Amino acid sequence: MKNFCYIILALLFITSCAPKEEASLPMKVAKAYGFDNFDKINSIAYTWNVQANPETVRTRDWKWNIKERTVYYADADTSYTYSLDLPADQMPPADKGFINDKYWLMYPFQLAWDSGYTYEVEENVPAPISGNNSTKLIIIYNTEDGYTPGDAYDLYLDEDHLITEWVFRRGNGPEGRAITWEAEKEFKGIKFATEHKNDEGMKFIWFTNIQVD
Repeated sequence: MKNFCYIILALLFITSCAPKEEASLPMKVAKAYGFDNFDKINSIAYTWNVQANPETVRTRDWKWNIKERTVYYADADTSYTYSLDLPADQMPPADKGFINDKYWLMYPFQLAWDSGYTYEVEENVPAPISGNNSTKLIIIYNTEDGYTPGDAYDLYLDEDHLITEWVFRRGNGPEGRAITWEAEKEFKGIKFATEHKNDEGMKFIWFTNIQVD
């Protein structure tokens, strides 16, 4: 893990406000990935792959039927479809995996969909892996909603509002691990980063078999 103790440059701007304002930075990020085209999409299918250790790759297959509000899930042992309209106490175990994997593929859109967060912006901050000068967008979730309330994400953005790296900080703790966002591919007007590497350059999480209808 690299040392994250950087000196913030003189031009520093911090703000905190509602995320869904059209001119807000979170919405600009969502739009940079094609959020305005998302209402044309009926379903998204993909395989989530993770390098669990040097010898093991785990996979999960998903198909999110957006209009029907159902999710198909399959792994090496089981498969089933469930409704997103089930009560929270009836959600199957796979739903936690669906939320996790969807964040890795579609987090820019979550910035438009999610409401339970505040954000801060810092300008001219070196990204933790590349060292490139970036805009740092800090997303802090409330302590009430979701499977892991209170988490925070530090997003490092390029001049086009695309994520180049992020740091997930559980419970808004002081530290997390930096992971890249790269290998963007476009499907029917929406864009996904399909590979995520750690600070050692190892491909940690990646997506295959992406189909958008």
